[in-house]
Amino acid sequence: MASFKIPDFSERAAMAKTAKQSALDKLRSKPAPDPATVEKQRAIAAAREAAAAERRNVREDAIKQAKADKAAADVAVKPSEAEAKSARDARYAARKARAR
Repeated sequence: MASFKIPDFSERAAMAKTAKQSALDKLRSKPAPDPATVEKQRAIAAAREAAAAERRNVREDAIKQAKADKAAADVAVKPSEAEAKSARDARYAARKARAR
């Protein structure tokens, strides 16, 4: 039975070189992508991006509309200074009347 032989640097370098060359050969032997398939994939990606942009725009418009509605509601609900003063005075008078 033969014992294990530890490879020296030159043997390891040679093995690495052959492994690298075989990987490059395997990569080079791979056929080029079909132009029709590539165009189809690009069209699908463009359609997907357009749909995402449309959803994003709809979402942003909904947020803007909600903010505008809230601002309009805040303006409609906010009483004038005179109304606020009369409401405050009425609460003060009611509190004083309960205390007596």
